[in-house]
This record gives sequence, structure tokens and C-alpha cells, in this order.
Amino acid sequence: MTDITIRASQRDDVPARDPVKAAQRKKLLLGVTAMIAAIALIWWVWWAFFAADTESTENAYTNVELAQVTPLVAGAVTQVGVTNTQAVRAGQVLLRIDGTDFQLAVEQADAALGRARRQVEQVLANDANLSGQVDVRAADVNSAKADLVRAEADLAKAELDERRRAALAGPGAISAQEFSDAQTMTLQKRAGVSQARARLAAARAGQRAAIGARHANEVLFAQVGVENHPDVVAAKARLEQARVDLARTIVRAPIDGVIDQRKVAIGQRVQPGVPLMVVVPIQAMYVDANFKESQLRDVRPGQPVRLTSDLYGSKVIYHGRVQGFAGGSGSAFAAIPAQNATGNWIKVVQRLPVRIRLDPGELHQHPLRVGLSMHASIDLSHRSSNDQ
Repeated sequence: MTDITIRASQRDDVPARDPVKAAQRKKLLLGVTAMIAAIALIWWVWWAFFAADTESTENAYTNVELAQVTPLVAGAVTQVGVTNTQAVRAGQVLLRIDGTDFQLAVEQADAALGRARRQVEQVLANDANLSGQVDVRAADVNSAKADLVRAEADLAKAELDERRRAALAGPGAISAQEFSDAQTMTLQKRAGVSQARARLAAARAGQRAAIGARHANEVLFAQVGVENHPDVVAAKARLEQARVDLARTIVRAPIDGVIDQRKVAIGQRVQPGVPLMVVVPIQAMYVDANFKESQLRDVRPGQPVRLTSDLYGSKVIYHGRVQGFAGGSGSAFAAIPAQNATGNWIKVVQRLPVRIRLDPGELHQHPLRVGLSMHASIDLSHRSSNDQ
């Protein structure tokens, strides 16, 4: 009896269950359940209406078309004005090559141009001289013609005198000596005619030679002046080439960017075409996103892309556009392509590089560098301009 009484008293000491706390716990449980349901609903709505129209990848990296800096002339480097990581502007001097030999070449080409001009001017001046020679030869021809006419007249008179003397010599009216003198005079005048004809022929030949010499001289400057004469133009070209070579001793930045991979020092002798450094145009950065082939069914050029960088985190969002697709997968252009025509072939999902163009304004605010990791999400709900 005593034991029963003690147990009964112990049960009386246990506090009664508080209905208010039970209600609070029930309400808290219902709230947590509702919150989980709401999160699940939000996630489902996001997936159904937003994520379903996107394709994303973490396999994306920044890239850019590098500008190689190579000298166009050979020589010893006298000055290097930039270092790696230095930002440069287009046209800024990067290095200088010794230009002593090139300056001398410019002076020699300038002297050759002056000599060519004087030679052409001499050719032009010779035309006046040769024109005078032609006139002189023409006068010689006229003089030879006159001499020939005079010689022929003398011959005719001598022949007439000879005939008269021959008529008088028969009856003995004149002496034999006088008749012989008349015959001799005829022979002399006949020889004079032959000489006059020879002089006329020589004068005509000299005239033709003078005309030919003038014509040959005219060909040298026909339809051209001093400055557009071929010899002068060629000399000008050589001078311009020498000046260009001299200007190329100063190597300038081809574009805006950042210097990297500098491989030149003062005193080094450089050769044309040998890379000395590169300029990284960070303002022209783009992204190569390697999407799986199964993700590219609805991807089109021109679609918007949201990108984030590990450099700045998710707070900085870049907005880009799909620019195009690579001509083949990464494995197709690998140094050692995969040989799938084997008995142990296993299908591997391939990835195709997709180039994404970035907004230059956003790049200016948050610059990127080559090779940084990016997260890219393509909005498939937008169609390209070609599809529209």
C-alpha cells in the first residue's frame, strides 16, 4: 500500500504538457515546411521558365588576338622603352635600332635623285642643240645643192666651149693646144660636178643623222617632264625606300594594349621577322566557351550571353553575344587526334569552342587578362537576327 501511494505521488509531481508550446512547435514546423515548399516552387519556376532556356558552361576562358612586335630592318638595339605588364598606346615607341647606316643610305639616295634630275635636264637641253644641228645640216644640203647647180653650169659651159674649139680646130683656126685646154677644162668641170654630187649626198646623210639623233633624244623625254621622268621616278622610289627603312628603326606599338613576352635587350642585334615582344589588346578580349555538342542544338550567333569571371566574382556580370563557332572540336585539332577506328572505342561527348564577343564598355570598367576562367550562360530564348 505504501509503494502504490509513493508512485501515485510521483505521477502527480510530473508537470502537465504545455499546449501553448506545442502549438508554437507545430506552427514552426508548418512554417519550415512551407518555406521548403516555396523554395522548391521557386526553383521549379526558375528551371521551367528561365534555366530551361539557357545553356551554361564553366569550361570558358578569355582569349585575344595578340599583336606580334617584329622589326622590319636589321640592326643593333640602342634603346628599349617598355617592360612587361606596361600599358602602351598605339604609336608609342617601344624600341630603337641604330639608324646610322640607314641615314647614310638616305643621303646617298638623295644625291642619286639630284643626279638623275640633272641628267634629265641635260637631255632636255640637248634637244635644242640637236635641233640646231638639224638646221645646220639642212643648210649644208642647200649649199651642196647650189654647188651642184654651179658645177653643172660650169660643165655645160666647158662642154660648149669644147665643141666650139673642136669646130675651129679642123680648119686650123685655133691651135691644138687651145683645143686640148678646152678638153681638159671639160674634164675638170665634170669632176667638179661629181664632187658636188658627193658633197650633196654627204650633206643629206649628215642631215638624216642629225634628225635621227634628235629623235633618239626626244624619246628619252617624250610626254614627260623632269619630275615624272622614269629615271627621276625610280630615284625618288629609292629615296623613299631609304627613308622608310630609316623610319623603321623606330619600332612602335601597333595597337593599344599591354606589353608581354619581351625578349629584347639593349645591344642585341635583331633581324627582320624575329618576334621581340607582344602587345595584348585587352580592350578586344573575347571568351572561348567550350560547350558540349549536346548543348548547341539551339545556340545561334547573336544570342545574348551572361558571363562572370573568377577574377571579380559573381558581383561583376559581363554581357556578351555569341559571335560564332569553331570549325571543329578541340580533339579534332589536337596535336595527336583521337583514333576512333579501333576495337576499344568508347563514345566521348565532344566540346565545340564558341566565341563570345564582350562589351567594350564593360571591359574598360573591369579589364580581363588572357586565360582567365569564366562562367558563360547563353540565353536561348532570344533568336539571332538571321532567325528573326
